[in-house]
Amino acid sequence: MNTITTTNFQFPGQKSVYRGKVREVYNINDELLVMIATDRLSAFDVVMPKGIPYKGQILNQIATKFMHLTSDIVPNWLIATPDPNVAVGHLCEPFKVEMVIRGYLSGHAAREYAAGRRTICGVTMPEGLKENDKFPTPIITPTTKADNGSHDEDISREAILEKGIVSEADYLVLEKYTRALYQRGTEIAASRGLILVDTKYEFGKAKDGVIVLIDEIHTPDSSRYFYADGYQERQNNNEEQKQLSKEFVRRWLIENGFQGKEGQQIPDMTDQYIESVSERYIELYENILGEKFFKADISNINARIEQNVINFLKS
Repeated sequence: MNTITTTNFQFPGQKSVYRGKVREVYNINDELLVMIATDRLSAFDVVMPKGIPYKGQILNQIATKFMHLTSDIVPNWLIATPDPNVAVGHLCEPFKVEMVIRGYLSGHAAREYAAGRRTICGVTMPEGLKENDKFPTPIITPTTKADNGSHDEDISREAILEKGIVSEADYLVLEKYTRALYQRGTEIAASRGLILVDTKYEFGKAKDGVIVLIDEIHTPDSSRYFYADGYQERQNNNEEQKQLSKEFVRRWLIENGFQGKEGQQIPDMTDQYIESVSERYIELYENILGEKFFKADISNINARIEQNVINFLKS
């Protein structure tokens, strides 16, 4: 199936291009950013060799919807979405940290806990928890923002301030926004029969100095969801939770001997497996947004995106 895994556009007024793990960001006249969500799949900070059909469209449309649903509590960078895979917004100076917030002991936190550690990013986790238990209150566990190909690293609030990565005044705003967004995301998830387990947010400063939400929000790449129905019963019976997140890809990779560590080979993803991942992402979209997913025309994705963006910039 046709996918978009890399772009090489020349848009009017284009100054530079930044290529992240999944998104490619075009700077237009140092005023606008054109963010293209590709179909690349990243896990353990490694980009997989094959793209996932419709993944970019899914991520972009979920993020766009949640930007609108949270704009009353946190300002964001978004201006328009001229194409299913594209978001256009204000140029911002990104903070060099990702704000991760966890309501439950899952994923990376659970792996740390299982290894006997009770502190993550300077935050103490209570004794007596088992994987996927709810924390008494959500905890913020920031990471450094790694360049493409590097690993994000856990970092404490104290280290962020000590190293001057973010000023204390700004960091207090980031924490406040992170908690408010997670609360809103939790409420929206509950209305869809889901639990927002954990998620990450990225922020930047607009030219007027205002702190705004950037990048993506509440997508299956940046967040973990459980089905609420039967959650407690599964916990009581020590059963795995039914997940809506990219964790199923991470689990498959771990089972096939890959965790992004040096010397490990990425296992072969067959066409059949790629298709199953695509179907899973569509399931995520429909459950998270509570609406049917409509596949965009992917017969020539690059040409479609290029034309839609150029038309928008001219207008």
